[in-house]
Amino acid sequence: MQITRSTVDTAKGPADWFTGDVYIDVVAAAPAPSRITANLVHFMPGARTHWHRHPLSQTVFVTEGIGLCQRRGGSVEIIRPGDRVLFEADEEHWHGAAPNRLMVHLAVNEGDTDHDVVHWLDPVTDDEYAAAPPLT
Repeated sequence: MQITRSTVDTAKGPADWFTGDVYIDVVAAAPAPSRITANLVHFMPGARTHWHRHPLSQTVFVTEGIGLCQRRGGSVEIIRPGDRVLFEADEEHWHGAAPNRLMVHLAVNEGDTDHDVVHWLDPVTDDEYAAAPPLT
């Protein structure tokens, strides 16, 4: 068993990856040959990722609040605590908080010497974000 005491500060999500206030806590970044990374990502109300894709897929597990997600060409979906979303390899998508609720999720990604963890694309427009169904 190995316990790693938290010594890494919470990082502010960069503006070239996110719209709004987003904060990231590293959960797992094991050394090679491991390919897995995990981050706890905190989205303030209205905050969201830019469009992006993961060459080896991504799973997000919602732990708190209410969020939204969308794959390119699909409808905006509401996600809640306990929901698990798998974004397939190279599937362009975004995810973030609902307009009036924060959302926290655990993001699990893979990367290796041949595949970057993520490729960032263009910001999600306000019109794309506003296409979310009403929260019920």
